Amino acid sequence: MQSYTIGQAARLLGVSPDTARRWADAGRVATHRDEAGRRLIDGRALAAFSVEIAQGGSGDEDASYTSARNSFPGIVTAIKLGDIAAQVEIQAGPHRLVSLLTREAVEELGLEVGMQATARVKSTSVHIDRA
Repeated sequence: MQSYTIGQAARLLGVSPDTARRWADAGRVATHRDEAGRRLIDGRALAAFSVEIAQGGSGDEDASYTSARNSFPGIVTAIKLGDIAAQVEIQAGPHRLVSLLTREAVEELGLEVGMQATARVKSTSVHIDRA
């Protein structure tokens, strides 16, 4: 069974190594030490923990309801506006997502580079929700 370092687990979970370390210290995910003394997380335990986190949601009471199951909260890194269409890029942890949408939608959402947004992926479409 593969094991992951705290840093590797953090990247897979989309959080900082400090957050992953705090979760391990709090006993939310079990760790063990390798022969070099590094803390490792068993692959099965990490998989179960990632599902637990995903099912827990953000706890945001203002969250919208959607049928799109693949949500990627992140930060808007680029917006290219055309006369009618627009391209929005979001960096969500290690994932770069690009959405083509109308200029009107970008303006209605008030999207700007540097703001938080969530890309929701359903099939081959990427939908942008303002955070």
